[in-house]
Amino acid sequence: MKFDRSKKPSPSSEISFKMPSQSKFSLNNGLDIYFVKKKELPIIRLNVIINAGSKFDLTNKKGTSNLLTMCIDEGAGKYNALELSEQFDLLGAHLSLNCNNDTIQITLQTLKENFNEALDLLGKILTEPHLTEKDFDREKSKIQTQLKQLSDDPDYLANTAFESILFGESHPYSFPVLGLNDNIANINNDEISSYYSKFILPSNSFIIAVGDITKEELKKNLNEHISVWEKGNADFHVDKVSNPDKKTVYIVNKKDAVQTEIRVGHHSTGKKSKDYFSKHLLNTILGGQFTSRINLNLREKHGYTYGAGSSFNYYKDDAYFGVSTSVGIENTTNTLNEIFYELNNIRNGVTEEELSFAKSSIIRKFPLNFETYRQVASHIIGKVIYDLPDDYYDKYINNINSVSIDEVNEAATKNIFPDSAMTVLVGDKDKLLEQLKDDNFGEIKVVD
Repeated sequence: MKFDRSKKPSPSSEISFKMPSQSKFSLNNGLDIYFVKKKELPIIRLNVIINAGSKFDLTNKKGTSNLLTMCIDEGAGKYNALELSEQFDLLGAHLSLNCNNDTIQITLQTLKENFNEALDLLGKILTEPHLTEKDFDREKSKIQTQLKQLSDDPDYLANTAFESILFGESHPYSFPVLGLNDNIANINNDEISSYYSKFILPSNSFIIAVGDITKEELKKNLNEHISVWEKGNADFHVDKVSNPDKKTVYIVNKKDAVQTEIRVGHHSTGKKSKDYFSKHLLNTILGGQFTSRINLNLREKHGYTYGAGSSFNYYKDDAYFGVSTSVGIENTTNTLNEIFYELNNIRNGVTEEELSFAKSSIIRKFPLNFETYRQVASHIIGKVIYDLPDDYYDKYINNINSVSIDEVNEAATKNIFPDSAMTVLVGDKDKLLEQLKDDNFGEIKVVD
């Protein structure tokens, strides 16, 4: 068969999507389970989500949650750290642990035939972690080494400085998940054990299960291995008092740097805001894809950078809008001029062509977000954490399609605020100050 490659292919028919069927049940200890049957492969994936992220770290103990995450699988039950790792390897199972601002997440993926054995090991990690002084000292040293390495990483410095200044020192999201070096030095193993006892509870957690198993089998196996996880009282919340948005430039000095890491942004409304889908389309046009206004301006038109973008960033208890890029230090002011031009210009409205392209881009990629076991689990995690409706993903495409151009333009005026956007620059202070000789971008401050 021959194709006429001079003619552009016609788009396929309208895309529809149906979220895989999901059920919910509770174990004998009250632990909530969200289950999706997926039987393309003989695999089962469990995500244990614990409401114990770094936002709960105590003052002067920033990094406690992450340190516990690193220690909790370093030996459990009758196995030391090496033996436990070998047991998972023998089963062909994969265990991973992650800590973020909101949660600790423990993920197990295993073959169906080895599910019971792997689940038994997971149960031991949750209920019988060793948390020994020796393992604690080793993991603590790893984090201190990592923080030392990151202290020279301009991307990490820009991201942590931006959130620290944006939220302010009294806000739980102000501090990096890894913690602060001087804080890490103050944390002892008894505090890790106390954090475990306080937060690692079934009443403070939920499990996402995706795989080739029936609901009845899953419930039986989980009750057998996980219900020994004892109940406890858990109703943890955080107080958040953010810094007010103010147009200011903060310079983080990185002597002799030839590049500048740039972050520009301000606070925003959360994921459950009524105009969420309008905001999503707005950002897709502004800086959320390769053909966005910001990237075409900075990369294609001016050649200042290899890539630039913007996003609305959502935590469970807060959110913000941000623009990020990295440019040659000599182009810092020129880049800022273009970023603020685009932030102001988007408030004047988008075109029907831009909106149509943004909708098509989001909708045509959307079903691909649910192909793997990890993807399905990840989206259900988000639905639970953000307390989204059960039919959220089923109605997603329709909600995108139904957004009008007037709603996108209204979202721009209600969610993009260039006159109160702060800027963080990581680069050579002296070279940056030479360029920033006026107050176009706000008051200039040099910070540690």
